[in-house]
Amino acid sequence: MSAGSTRQAVDTAGLASMFREFIDDDYVVSKTESKRPFECDGLPVYKEMPRLVVMPGSTEQVRKVMRLCHEHRIPVVVRGAGTGLSGGALPHPDGVLLSLTRLSRIIEVDPHARLARVQPGVRNIEISEASDAHGLFYAPDPSSQIACSIGGNVAENAGGVHCLKYGLTVHNVLQMTIVTVTGEIMTVGNEGLDSAGPDLMALLIGSEGMLGVVTEITVKLLPKPSHCQVVLASFDAVEPAGDAVSAVIANGIIPAGFEMMDQNAVRAAEDYAHAGYDTDAAAILLCELDGTADEVQSGVDKVAGVFEQFGATSVRVSQDEAERQLFWKGRKSAFPAIGRISPDYYCMDGTIPRRMLSRVLRGISDLSSEFGLPVANVFHAGDGNMHPLILFDESKPGELEKTEAFGARILELCVEVGGCITGEHGVGVEKMRQMLVQFDADELAQLNAIKDACDPHGLLNPGKGVPTLKRCQEYRSL
Repeated sequence: MSAGSTRQAVDTAGLASMFREFIDDDYVVSKTESKRPFECDGLPVYKEMPRLVVMPGSTEQVRKVMRLCHEHRIPVVVRGAGTGLSGGALPHPDGVLLSLTRLSRIIEVDPHARLARVQPGVRNIEISEASDAHGLFYAPDPSSQIACSIGGNVAENAGGVHCLKYGLTVHNVLQMTIVTVTGEIMTVGNEGLDSAGPDLMALLIGSEGMLGVVTEITVKLLPKPSHCQVVLASFDAVEPAGDAVSAVIANGIIPAGFEMMDQNAVRAAEDYAHAGYDTDAAAILLCELDGTADEVQSGVDKVAGVFEQFGATSVRVSQDEAERQLFWKGRKSAFPAIGRISPDYYCMDGTIPRRMLSRVLRGISDLSSEFGLPVANVFHAGDGNMHPLILFDESKPGELEKTEAFGARILELCVEVGGCITGEHGVGVEKMRQMLVQFDADELAQLNAIKDACDPHGLLNPGKGVPTLKRCQEYRSL
């Protein structure tokens, strides 16, 4: 699996010339300054300059790019909108950065079949906007949905605030067109509820661009619920807020969305979005109920009762759509809001059993004191997907390394309590060492066997996601 082993050497100028035979000159980027915007994704602590950036405009052009790169054993890293947070789109210095931003068409919205066919460069929110006139929407809604692309969502199996009830990307994609590493075009899944044979969709979604290039995606659309309300509760301690999350689910209530923010996150978000949050609260919970008017009212009453039982200092219910959107604006603005109060932040992505929320939050607080770095906790409380934001200043010598060590301890704590090291951001380059905490040698060997079967020369997104046996030894020695 050694990426870049050369069958037929070709210099960069010659390679660019080959691409320009079927892609317009403007979309083959070779100048250093023009390549600069592609040197990192949303995790800028890891940067690398690609050999070339290529922006194909069709599946056929992607096929030709892949065939050419495979012929010359050139590594390929696929990039969408670049909003990823694990270094998954970090370029390879000897490779081609394959940008799919030009594949940005909504090909079809079929309101009768309740599906949409889109290209991977379509922004997440555009699907719901295009479906709105039909009373439909696309459920997975990452906080970055105004910017992130559906292709990137597929690569990382993204979720969002409504994933508790409506599922992750893998639960909402029906069919995909894939270009393999050798330049073959294949279709996986279908527009029905199930398909014959192994579930290749589940294998490819979340594979971080390591198994193939997605060029077309068919997604499920859902009817917009007739009623939605958000219950916003404040707590004077983090632990009872965490316990209240488990209690709501234990009472048989499945909210459409269930989010939690601690005081650092609340204050930053309120200052940024003016959502009406209680800045004196140690933590807040946002719980959305949707359905018929009677269903929503019943759910609101039950959830409010649970929150009060667990000591909520205040409970508010959105009274109209504008207020509901305002409550969510604060939560979805949390990441940029934190960026206003700290020179840098490092966003983690562990997932834990809901019953362990309080324990893990206490653990993160203890680690914050140990490392001397503040943390703002923002996460999908309903499904246990945590996003602790470690605040630091990269300009201070040694602080990035200390932050990385802090983040590693958080992920190891997640595994210790029965969780995992990522929920929706992926492994990328960021979490490679923690893969050795999550999986044993036999499990890693099976993951590498899948990679070998799809990409025997290791050309697709090399050095990401799954450590090879050699890399495992390197990581364990550090």
